[in-house]
Amino acid sequence: MAVTIKKVGVIGSGQMGNGIAHVSALAGFDVVLNDVGADRVKSALATINGNLSRQVAKKLITDDVRKQALDRIKASENLEDLSDCDLVIETAVEKEEIKRKIFHDLCANLKPEAIVASNTSSISITRLAASTDRPEKFIGIHFMNPVPLMELVELIRGIATDDATFDASKEFVSKLGKQIAVSEDFPAFIVNRILLPMINEAIYTLYEGVGNVEAIDAAMKLGAHHPMGPLELADFIGLDTCLSIMQVLHEGLADSKYRPCPLLVKYVEAGWLGRKSQRGFYDYRGEKPIPTR
Repeated sequence: MAVTIKKVGVIGSGQMGNGIAHVSALAGFDVVLNDVGADRVKSALATINGNLSRQVAKKLITDDVRKQALDRIKASENLEDLSDCDLVIETAVEKEEIKRKIFHDLCANLKPEAIVASNTSSISITRLAASTDRPEKFIGIHFMNPVPLMELVELIRGIATDDATFDASKEFVSKLGKQIAVSEDFPAFIVNRILLPMINEAIYTLYEGVGNVEAIDAAMKLGAHHPMGPLELADFIGLDTCLSIMQVLHEGLADSKYRPCPLLVKYVEAGWLGRKSQRGFYDYRGEKPIPTR
């Protein structure tokens, strides 16, 4: 049975959530952006407006298009506001128990034909789907950060995901102007299965004293032409997210090569999570980032 997506719900108004709302509204979808507090959604709408304004300044869109996109986004603090959405995408923190609780509460408010998706970067889609009343209508739609700039979206089917859900999700992502990579439902999927062990190895290189923060990042930027050094990238992603993904890989694949570096664990325990906490492998509290090791 064909599924038509016209209205999209986004749960979580942080970096990923506001980015997904941004590109969805720009593509012509009506969007309900949901979070637990009005101040969070207000801040997200300001961020979206700022990012759209930058696109206007670069002549990528017109100011009328910016206004129309903003008008398509409605703020929400209650899951009941998502009741008429055709697709709802969850973008909560990378903790399975939190996501499962959201899906449990969400499904009671949705119409039977609505598709539910997770933007998880590592957790089993099959397992998350089992916490819903519609595993056949559940799918992984993993956007890259920052969403408006990154071209790729990973699509991940759970064991129960039906063809209509998969086809509708593919069509939705294509309308956003994104390229699709289809991944099997293995821990961390494709991008993070490759990327996070590299970042973890860079942290081991720092931990073992092979090089300092600046040397490691410069080596990969200048020696491998990476646009960001791995430690700078870890700070951008969030060290707590990096640790969560490495834990999923380590537990899910039972291979010691995925063991999270003890230095990564220590930074997270200290609350040094990267850019979002102003300290990680760099200290962001001054005029320019300063390495912390």
